[in-house]
Parts: sequence; structure tokens; C-alpha cells
Amino acid sequence: MAFSERIARLKSSLIREILAAAQRPEVMSFAGGLPAEPMLPKVDWSEMPASMGQYGMSEGEPALREAIAAEARALGVPCEASQVLIVSGSQQTLDLASKLFIDPGTEVLLEAPTYLAALQAFQLFGADCIAVPQEADGPEIAALRQRLERHKPAFAYLIPTFQNPSGTRYSEAKRDAVAALLDEFGVTLIEDEPYRELVFDGGSATPIVSRLQKTSWIYTGTVSKTLLPGLRVGFLIATPDLFPHLLRLKQSADLHTNRIGQWQALQWFGTEQYRQHLAELRDFYRVRRDAMQAALEEHFGELATWEIPQGGLFFWLTLKQPLDTRSLLKPALEQNVAFMPGEPFFIDPDQHPGHLRLNFSHVAPERLGEGLRRLAGVVRQAQSAQAA
Repeated sequence: MAFSERIARLKSSLIREILAAAQRPEVMSFAGGLPAEPMLPKVDWSEMPASMGQYGMSEGEPALREAIAAEARALGVPCEASQVLIVSGSQQTLDLASKLFIDPGTEVLLEAPTYLAALQAFQLFGADCIAVPQEADGPEIAALRQRLERHKPAFAYLIPTFQNPSGTRYSEAKRDAVAALLDEFGVTLIEDEPYRELVFDGGSATPIVSRLQKTSWIYTGTVSKTLLPGLRVGFLIATPDLFPHLLRLKQSADLHTNRIGQWQALQWFGTEQYRQHLAELRDFYRVRRDAMQAALEEHFGELATWEIPQGGLFFWLTLKQPLDTRSLLKPALEQNVAFMPGEPFFIDPDQHPGHLRLNFSHVAPERLGEGLRRLAGVVRQAQSAQAA
């Protein structure tokens, strides 16, 4: 059968395979970025107009676009509703951007590590990915300048607020430095912010796109982490030179985003009810983060190092005695524990062994300790076998 040459680059998603295995109720899953089910809000559909069952505008519902633009302006993002495109989760933004910018061999700039599904999308279209190492407060600026001097990436894809998988939040100084470099070299920015509202500790971090003076940009977010992932409602905001192309690509992909989901999102977005929900969500997840921190200190203190995330949904562990954590998956699942190996979050996974991404939002605090105890046992056994 004759498939497109792109299919040869299509990799199966390890996270999807792990999540499928983790569906068994006895499995304690630290793998996916799943919101806690007790915090999924109750929704009311009784007032929804029948017209929402009809086809809609490709751009999205006008009132929702206005609400998103208003929230973005409050963050300092210069935009109008005419620059907002409602998408089927922010993953669709990555697909549309890939179609807009990437031909086989096109260079794109990414963090190391970076979001696994973004890497998968860009590589599917044939991107030549260039990595910039991360420090505790954002990318290594000297390395970023070096990459930009040596290459001409079509865009830089960055997750500056509670980065997935590392949990890093860029400092204000790093945000300024990144914006200045992208302006200097004329590189488009795709800024992905799914975790912005899940902040547990103090500190502010305005979007990088608000600091850009010259270059084009796409800013993308979602209600999947804060409201309901099942709505499949995300958004992108783009500079006027990019927006018409993204809109036409959206039209050719699916005509329009789920109107029923958009209507529900609009009942929350920008309301006092939503702000109260976010406050409760932050308190709930802060408790779970702190519970995981305590359990990690008990079970992984001798095995790994990590930073306490100030927001988001993940801990990022670095083993003191590195090994390929993909080899731990099978024995961990046999112990009814699922986690996400760190290697697939890198462009060159075999060169970066020894990391684990652990989600703290999904497993109840009373089960956390037992799950991490089992996982630590799997790690110790593998390290002993490696040393033998």
C-alpha cells in the first residue's frame, strides 16, 4: 500500500501506550497530565441554545474570542478578538503551526527537554529540531544565542511557565533575554501556556510574546487543565501576518471547533465562578504537590535530585545513577505503577538517560507513598542489575 513519505516519520506515542496500560483501576499512574477527577467541575447544559448544535464559524464563537482576548490583554498580550482562533485543544495549534512552517529539513528551535507531543508533531512534518539546554530559571541564554547565530529556525517553540516536563518557570530576566534574541534574529515564537493558571507559589511571569517588539508570534492555551479536557477547547492568538494562514489551515482541517464545548467554556471564562474554581484548584493541587514532595524525600532522596515545582502538574527527577528509564516501564507496570520515562522528551533520547516525569495531580495523597515506594524499588533493582 502506498502511504505518504510522512508516515515513515510517524512515531507511536509512548505516553498514549502508557496511559492505555494505566487504565486498570489497580494501577497508580504518575504518567499522564490528567486533571484530578474530583476537581472536574459540574456543568449545566440546560440554558444552551439549540443553535449551538449547528455548524459554526471557523474562527470560533465571537463572544468566547472576545473573552479570551480580554484575558490575554490583562496579561499584557497585545491583541484583539480578531487575532483569536478557537482550536480543538492546544495540540491543534501545534498541528496548524507545523503545516504552516515545516517542510522536510525545516529547522525549529526547542527546549531540552520539551513537550513530547510537540516534538512528535514537528518531526512528523520533517522538522530538523535544534535543542537549547534548560537551566533552573529558563534556557541557557549563551547557548540560545549560539544556536540562533548558527541556524535559521522557522520558529522557536517554548513553554516558559511550568514547562512540561521539567516544571521550570522562566525568570523575568530570562523572558526579557529570550524576547530580545528572537527580535534580534527575526525568529517567530510559539509560546505554549497550558499550565499558567496552575500556580502554587508566589511570583509573576508575563508572557514572552508581550515583550516582543518586531518578530511574529503565536500564543496558545487551553481550558483542558483548568476546566474540562473533554470539552476539547483551546485557543491560539497570532500576529496579523500569521492569522489568515492559520485560519485557512483550520478550515481545511475540521471546519470549526466543537460549538457545544465552546458554549460551556464561555459560561466560565472570565467569570467570578471561574476565578473561584481556579483558586480551589490551586489549593487542591498544592496539597497533592506537597504530599508528593514528602513521599519523594522518603523514597527517592538517595536515588534522584529534583526541584519543587512552583506550578503545573509534574515533578522532573534526575537519577544520581543514570539508566535508560524506558527499561523500567515493564517492571513498574508489573508492580501496578505507571510513570513517564524522560528520554522521549529529548530530540536525541538515547543521549539523555536517567530522567523520570511524575504527575502529582491524579493519584490520591493516601496512595502516593505506596506507589513511589514500589517505583523506587524498581529503580534500585535495575541499578543493582546494571552494576552487577
